[in-house]
Amino acid sequence: MGIGSLLRRMALGLVGGALLLTAACSPVYTNHGYVPDDTELAAIEVGKTTREEVAAQIGRPSSQGVLAGADWYFVGSRWERNGMRAPVEIDRQVLAISFDSADRVANIERFGLQDGEVIVMSRRVTDSGIKGVSLIGQLLGSLGRVTTSQFE
Repeated sequence: MGIGSLLRRMALGLVGGALLLTAACSPVYTNHGYVPDDTELAAIEVGKTTREEVAAQIGRPSSQGVLAGADWYFVGSRWERNGMRAPVEIDRQVLAISFDSADRVANIERFGLQDGEVIVMSRRVTDSGIKGVSLIGQLLGSLGRVTTSQFE
């Protein structure tokens, strides 16, 4: 084995090692969930398309409101993983389709990770009769009004 052959093997080993290091450091992307794109939604008309027609055109969502006949939520996210680091969510899309009492599409909204919107995934079944005051606000508001004579 000559010096030229040895140098060639060393060079190939260094190039191979560099390629392995580069491959290990390149990001790996994974997608979770499903959100229909605008071309799929083009056939859905607000006020006309029924829930069953939506199901036939784009499918049923993985998430929906807790009540029977509630809104539909399509959620999808894209994650980036770099080597040994924890994965980072780089994109999230939420498509909310709401229906009216006749089971026709009432609204279609799309939210992204950059919007920072919170989508309420449940609703109250009964009306509390109190608007704009949270439970904590009610508890804190009644602290000074309770006396020991009320407990007798």
